[in-house]
Amino acid sequence: MTPEPAADRDPGLQPERTRLAWRRTTLSGTVVAVLAAKTALHGGASPAAVTAGALCCVLWLCFLRIAHGRIRHLASTNRPSALLPPYATAAALCTVAMAVCGAVLVF
Repeated sequence: MTPEPAADRDPGLQPERTRLAWRRTTLSGTVVAVLAAKTALHGGASPAAVTAGALCCVLWLCFLRIAHGRIRHLASTNRPSALLPPYATAAALCTVAMAVCGAVLVF
């Protein structure tokens, strides 16, 4: 008995769910960047706090660029290709670096 060839996979709503997940992640990054800027400028802003807040905003812009490109790609086709490893790595590094900047601002 030989296995039958796999039929074309119906992606269903997966691309839409993934696109919405990118949007939610971008929204949460926006909240983090706004709170970082507010924290950096609140009550006697030190140079380190302003630098961390500005770096957090720059990292958010980098993540926004990656996410916007991915959202557009997901919306443009029914069978989107996988996210390229350099972009995935950059998105992950932006997220981790934003967390580190937030920790610097809190402490």
